[in-house]
Amino acid sequence: MAGFSVTSVLILSSLLRLTFLFYGLYQDATSVFKYTDIDYLVFTDAARYVSNFSSPYLRETYRYTPLLSWLLLPTTFQPQFLWFSFGKLLFAVGDILAGYLIIQVLQIYGFTTTRAMKYASLWLLNPMVATISTRGSSEGLLGVIVIALLWSVEKRRVVLSGAILGFAVHFKIYPFIYALSILLWMEPPNQRDLASKIKGFITKDRLVFSITALTTFMALNIAMYAIYGHPFIVHTFLHHLTRLDHRHNFSPYNTLLYLKSSPFTPDPLYPAIHLSDLTIERLAFIPQLLISAVLLPLYAKEDLPSTMFAQTFAFVTFNKVVTSQYFMWYLVLLPFYLGRSRLLRKPLMGGLALGLWVITQGLWLGQAYQLEFEGENTFWPGLWGAAAAFFLVNCWILGIVVTDIGQTVSRNVDDKQRAAARK
Repeated sequence: MAGFSVTSVLILSSLLRLTFLFYGLYQDATSVFKYTDIDYLVFTDAARYVSNFSSPYLRETYRYTPLLSWLLLPTTFQPQFLWFSFGKLLFAVGDILAGYLIIQVLQIYGFTTTRAMKYASLWLLNPMVATISTRGSSEGLLGVIVIALLWSVEKRRVVLSGAILGFAVHFKIYPFIYALSILLWMEPPNQRDLASKIKGFITKDRLVFSITALTTFMALNIAMYAIYGHPFIVHTFLHHLTRLDHRHNFSPYNTLLYLKSSPFTPDPLYPAIHLSDLTIERLAFIPQLLISAVLLPLYAKEDLPSTMFAQTFAFVTFNKVVTSQYFMWYLVLLPFYLGRSRLLRKPLMGGLALGLWVITQGLWLGQAYQLEFEGENTFWPGLWGAAAAFFLVNCWILGIVVTDIGQTVSRNVDDKQRAAARK
């Protein structure tokens, strides 16, 4: 990207999103296949309820913080055709701001401006990212929050970091997985042995960070509960424990969740056993949280951003509901990992990983299209087999990511030991 400035890249990314936005308006007006995501209609309907001084949870399937419906209040303004796309523009701006922050954080790690722009372009100029935001997904806003969290941690703004994390977890639950990583990253220097690490774990920075994060999270929840009552708790948090979303779900749990959504349908092979009695999907969180929130944070001290990428990738891979929007959660952190990844140093491996990731998605989408639009029964083995293939590919890629981070950690430890020996 020689000759390009940060401003040029940001302008290009803005034009990309405007192109998709205007194309989406055309497709919505002329095609039976709508460009606008159904979630955006949920968001704007909820905003309409709020504009009438009612609860956003009167809109069925609204499962988000009320803050999102508040942000989209301009979509209720008149004339409707001018204001309806306000939320899409907001989400697209969030994408661009996240990309700008990626450049800033990469420069903190010693990247030149040109090199930082190259890696940030994986987000800024990514058609998939631009499409998802301009269709009306709010994940672009979450991307800003997560990168702002990383920036504030690296700048050692402890209070700000805690406040951002508390807000992030209120806005969307999953960023709580970063808490332990950040706490471990805050380890004071000269704590090489386990005893000193345990003894010195409680530090001022860690206490301030934890208290600020918890206070921010609880303050927002208490405020929302005071306004909207029990439905806020149910739809924003408790719903995720029992959700049976099977549409557009790449997870291998897809077929089971579909069958569970009809609780009185008996298993065809074992009529005496009802599918409602099988609760394996409720255990999905065990490997998911063990890997993403407990084991992977152990790498954070040496490489926080790559660890956060691996955590998010693992969280999404093992989630019982996996949609295209969730890919945004880890794509925003991908530039930080790729700089030291074998996926770039070994183009054959990188090309194979990308190819399999795309191909297995394509297989799933083909089966889903036949199911939803052609009315063919592709649940078994087609849809489930494609979901299983995509899951296995993601597990293989996760293995590469974790190995790369582990090698980085080993090199850093060796360097520290050699430096200590010279002293």
